[in-house]
Amino acid sequence: MTALFLAVDGGNSKTDVVLGDASGQVLAFARGGTTSPHNLGLAGAVTVLGDLVTAARARAGLSPDAEVEVIAAYLAGADLPDEVTALREAIAARGWARRTQVDNDCFALLRAGTSTPDAVTVVCGAGTNCVGRAADGRTARFVALGPISGDWGGGHDLAEWTLRAAARGEDGRGEPTALSAAVAAHFGLPTVEAVSVALHRGDLPMSRIPELSPLLFEIAAAGDAAAGALVTRQAEEIVAQHRSAAGRLGLLSRPHALVLGGGVLQARHPQLHSAIVRGVQDQAPRAAVTVLDAPPVTGAALLAMDALAPGHAAEAALRRAVSGRISEEPLLGV
Repeated sequence: MTALFLAVDGGNSKTDVVLGDASGQVLAFARGGTTSPHNLGLAGAVTVLGDLVTAARARAGLSPDAEVEVIAAYLAGADLPDEVTALREAIAARGWARRTQVDNDCFALLRAGTSTPDAVTVVCGAGTNCVGRAADGRTARFVALGPISGDWGGGHDLAEWTLRAAARGEDGRGEPTALSAAVAAHFGLPTVEAVSVALHRGDLPMSRIPELSPLLFEIAAAGDAAAGALVTRQAEEIVAQHRSAAGRLGLLSRPHALVLGGGVLQARHPQLHSAIVRGVQDQAPRAAVTVLDAPPVTGAALLAMDALAPGHAAEAALRRAVSGRISEEPLLGV
């Protein structure tokens, strides 16, 4: 029998699991909620992952004694070395595979985006993160613990700053901006002040604030200066992350790939994307900028297959299989 693998991409909102083999054939998928230990704790994360592994094995029709060679789990929240070690040990202890490899989910996204040995990825979704790798095996990464580790940007930050700019533009502390009327209208209220009061009192849940991120890009595209300044700041942050990671690896003057991933960057907002490309070209003229067009779990599966020493034909087969089916997977239990 061809060697089997399990691949996991665990984000802050959902987790995808693929069960496949070294030929690139996908035998089963399973999708569930977050497996971030920051959200669930270590035991909770492993429990959710266990349910998904069990579901994948059942859907593939594996017998109880069918052995999996490797599990490659790439999870949000695997940020610090001791967190990675703890996750690896906890997953290995469950005996799901003979070998266990664990790291941050950014590495899965990077592998999904490129097979180039020298590469950097910047992820900008709800938050931001960045990792890089060099052909000699060195990596560059950030602590990525949010504001306490210097992070800025992503959909949640952009939405919160949109609300701030709208409020300040309305009451005169900031420059006038079309964001004020747009934010009030988005929530069906007469003013941004009314929005702020509704959020304070709980009439509007705080969980709705992230809805403002797409609105920011819409108003910025219409030429609003305050909105445009926030988009520019996000572009500068992405460029700075690339500069730092690529610089640590000695790649700024060498050919390398930069993969942009996460919902904010994959939306390809023209103003943001063009500013990023210009900034990257200025600091690294030989960098090739691409936007991820494959599900991140593809990268986790490819990293598992790398451990099984597949060929390029197997990689192509796996990419086709995952891209064709993973978007249709429902959440486990839903």
